[in-house]
Amino acid sequence: MAGKLNVLSHPIVNARLSQLRQTSTSSKDFREGIHDISLILGLEASRNLEEDKFLGETPIGPFTGTVIKPKVGLTPILRAGLGMTEALLNLFPTAPVYHLGLFREKVSLQPVEYYSKLPSEPPIDLCFLLDPLIATGGTACAALSMIVDWGLPISNIKLLCVLGSEEGLKHVQAEFPGLEIWVAAVDAHLTADGLISPGLGDTGDRLFHTIRE
Repeated sequence: MAGKLNVLSHPIVNARLSQLRQTSTSSKDFREGIHDISLILGLEASRNLEEDKFLGETPIGPFTGTVIKPKVGLTPILRAGLGMTEALLNLFPTAPVYHLGLFREKVSLQPVEYYSKLPSEPPIDLCFLLDPLIATGGTACAALSMIVDWGLPISNIKLLCVLGSEEGLKHVQAEFPGLEIWVAAVDAHLTADGLISPGLGDTGDRLFHTIRE
């Protein structure tokens, strides 16, 4: 995998992700780990954002400050993407949040849309698409198609995910070769049911303590 795929390589990220993988990790610790990794992903993915300058005053004297130039929006894929949203709002506190509801049908593994909070036209310059897991890549591709159809070019979208499969990331790259992807780690395998192995399990269930027996 090449192109615009960025895989974090950081000891703190590796340690947090190892904790997330553990079956014994509580929902509280799981949420905190997803938050911490998402914050680092957001910092890295925003490293090259364009800045505007302004003149300001400290209590001592004048200074030249900066503000982020592009208008940033956040688009979490429900429901697991909610686990990443607060971390990105820490970085972009005025960013609008546009929720997208998509689920993967269990037999066909195809994405099904059930909710969209995208306004009629995009009032933003840059969109961070948030999805903790990229397994087959189908759900991410469906969300990306919705955002592109909305009117935002793929060059103005960044996909942030905590964990991806090699197959799923290749699928997303093949469908959207100009997309910038930021992922904390990559697992090599998918199960027959389309789950990342070893993976994290069902991220939504683990985030919100709705583990099914």
